[in-house]
Amino acid sequence: MTRMKVDVAIIGAGSAGMTAYRAAKAHTDSVVVIEGGAYGTTCARVGCMPSKLLISAANAAHALKMAPSFGVNPGAIEVDGRKVMDRVRSERDRFVGFVVETVEGWPEAHRLRGTAKFLSSHELLVGSSTIVQADRIVIATGSSPCVPDGWRETLGDKLLINDDVFEWSDLPGSVAVVGTGVIGLELAQALHRLGVKVRLYGRSRAIGPLTDPTVAAEATRIFSEEIPVSLGVTISPTLTPDGRVSVISGDEHGVRSAEVFDYLIVATGRRPNMSGLDLEVAGIGLDGSGQPVVDRTTGQSTRSHIFIAGDANGMTEILHEAADDGRIAGDNAGRHPIVRPRPRRAPLGIVFSDPQIAMVGATFQQLKAGGPAFEVGEASFADQGRSRVMLENRGMIRVYADTATGIFLGAEMVGPAAEHIGHLLSWSVQRRDTVQQMIDSPFYHPVIEEGVRTALRHLQRKLVLPPQAPESCLDCVPGS
Repeated sequence: MTRMKVDVAIIGAGSAGMTAYRAAKAHTDSVVVIEGGAYGTTCARVGCMPSKLLISAANAAHALKMAPSFGVNPGAIEVDGRKVMDRVRSERDRFVGFVVETVEGWPEAHRLRGTAKFLSSHELLVGSSTIVQADRIVIATGSSPCVPDGWRETLGDKLLINDDVFEWSDLPGSVAVVGTGVIGLELAQALHRLGVKVRLYGRSRAIGPLTDPTVAAEATRIFSEEIPVSLGVTISPTLTPDGRVSVISGDEHGVRSAEVFDYLIVATGRRPNMSGLDLEVAGIGLDGSGQPVVDRTTGQSTRSHIFIAGDANGMTEILHEAADDGRIAGDNAGRHPIVRPRPRRAPLGIVFSDPQIAMVGATFQQLKAGGPAFEVGEASFADQGRSRVMLENRGMIRVYADTATGIFLGAEMVGPAAEHIGHLLSWSVQRRDTVQQMIDSPFYHPVIEEGVRTALRHLQRKLVLPPQAPESCLDCVPGS
């Protein structure tokens, strides 16, 4: 049995683990990163980047389909599935290569291959032959897709998770996508636009992660008009005699239907990779759902020397949040027992559907559940000038502000350019801008952001605070 002693051991070499390593190394060179799987982050290998490559191909096909509406005839539209997937895999491998190159550039003494589990609160067994004794430990093991019990046994290799999609050499003829959250929506719409027969199934009656019922209803209406959907259903998949997937769905009224597909993609959420770590041996406190209790401002678990970062903490499965988690946890692990709480950035979530979805700051659900008294302003993009010019005039935005102070609290939207609007609004949340300060900022014409100004003006009129400056007549452009 080999033994090694370090100041900091980091379990996992994903986005959180890599940033934790860099942060911890600023305080000590006695660091080891333990990884039992392939190097390459979830984002680069099976998440952000390959999914956007697939979506970009789908958007190109959709743009050609929409061209006649502008008076442009592109001719016959042909999707070459092999070329689509060749580019997806090639560019994916390029992104993964950068990550692998970075990790393999670390000193060999800082890298240890093998799965880890706790032997005590300060000891890890790695593989079957190495014991690592660490003064401080960072758990950054990531997350994995959830698969309903029994489905994998029933469907075998006809059941896929989103990771599997990016290994395709060609597009299939048909897929059922189960799960109407971010991953399910993005994959279903992209594959549909690339000519794959798709049906999106969901236990929920809403599509996407939105919590504002008005915006969620609009998003569900928009996506249901394009993608074949079955909402508010439970499903039972089985294999047909010829090896395809039969999906039987039923709703609360007992209405049942059946459809056959080449594959079934499960996109019903992800869970932290905690099984096999033997957390109980480390004495880490768990919450009501069985997940470790974590202080997001320090990264600490209930054991002060054990930190949890990234998807492993089960909080916000977004790359920039995982990187922040890793930086905070790694920095505090490196300097422990001195621990510095760090403020978190304003929440920002984006879905790369078309139209896009953005959720900024406090959500409608959070404000209703326990936030300050708030007012809501809204605007539709249906007749918004620039959106209409581009034939992207779908969706709406709802914005929220503190009734007492006029401070902007958050927004939810489905509509054009949501990835960019979401960033602008998240900056206002982080600065604690008032609605009036946002309205007083420059808005060019004609731009989609003018629709945001319309929503802010609607919100400002509902606040009891008097406006701080008169509106300029130059702002009063019809259709803006």
